[in-house]
Amino acid sequence: MTDQPRLRYRMITGPDDAKFCERISDLLDEGYRLYGSPSVTFNGTSVIAAQAVVWGED
Repeated sequence: MTDQPRLRYRMITGPDDAKFCERISDLLDEGYRLYGSPSVTFNGTSVIAAQAVVWGED
């Protein structure tokens, strides 16, 4: 974990690959939780994924 304050809401985007999944998994390990469903789009070359995560109580 870092010394930076945690954002209560984050939108993570990137190519839909193992690195993207690792980023989301790391945030879940830190205590973030998924917010809503993931989204994907095609930019003409590759699939781009987006997932929101939130910090804090329900």
